[in-house]
Amino acid sequence: MAALLPAGLAPPVARAQETGGQVTAAEIRAIAREAYVYGFPMVDNLEAPPAIDFPTPLTPAEQKTSLEFFNQLNFGLGLCSPNPGEKELRERFARIGIGPGRTIDFAKLSPEHRKAYEAGIADAWADFAALKQRIEKGEVISGDVFGTREYLKNNYLYRMAAAVLGIYGNSKQEAMYPVFLVDADGQKLNGSNRYVLRFPPGRLPPVDAFWSLTMYDQPASLLVANPLNRYLLTSTMLEQFTYDPDGGLTLLVQNESPGRDRPRQHAAGPVRHRGRQRRPAPPAPLGPRVAADAHDPVREGWGGVWQLQGHDGGPRHGG
Repeated sequence: MAALLPAGLAPPVARAQETGGQVTAAEIRAIAREAYVYGFPMVDNLEAPPAIDFPTPLTPAEQKTSLEFFNQLNFGLGLCSPNPGEKELRERFARIGIGPGRTIDFAKLSPEHRKAYEAGIADAWADFAALKQRIEKGEVISGDVFGTREYLKNNYLYRMAAAVLGIYGNSKQEAMYPVFLVDADGQKLNGSNRYVLRFPPGRLPPVDAFWSLTMYDQPASLLVANPLNRYLLTSTMLEQFTYDPDGGLTLLVQNESPGRDRPRQHAAGPVRHRGRQRRPAPPAPLGPRVAADAHDPVREGWGGVWQLQGHDGGPRHGG
């Protein structure tokens, strides 16, 4: 097993996953020893691909308003082979200047045409906002928005949601990603609050591989820096956790220490305000996003229904 790495690219990261007891850790290590990465100069008679002059990406905020989005779309289309199922769509795009290698000079457009392009962007994000509300309510789940072209049937709104909320996610046969954007009362998560996620006895996520709970800062969707250097709670840590008296498991998501009795099941998240870390702090304008990963989920037992509960002293357990 080998991979070719063009010059200038960061080294790739590979992950091997043992499922169902079919492969041992020793066998995985043996497979890893057979993997090699080569730079192009080390391979005879292989010519490096031409360099690509990528445009500077738009920021997440700019993507929602900038007309330059369409020119960056044109650039990206030049790197993609046309799909037969999108022939009619490409023809419609071409009528408004969208196509591989094309450039739209928005300064030369009439005010009416500029407003039409701007309205198209606004409509897309309005549709996304409505879909996000359905995701928050659990009406649409990760298994609906990740998958092959054949599975999604050209549902471009679902594809947009997958790219914005969790790009490169796996199909539902490989993993499920319950996302917590609001708490059990429907309130948006806030870094100054404390939350618990409780699994009743015998009701941990049913998976054949592993599950994890990770917190991300919003809107960047990056991991949250914290003094514990802990970025997730996972099923590989179960032996380190303190269980509830009834045998259930309560995970804590908060920016302060829960005390010495349950330090290992604490996801420490700093409150963020205007990009700087504060602890403690009043309600933060940028709330966290908490995501659970369930890899190789068991079909028969997958409910995927958990809620993040707020607590202000004694825990309010829910599951």
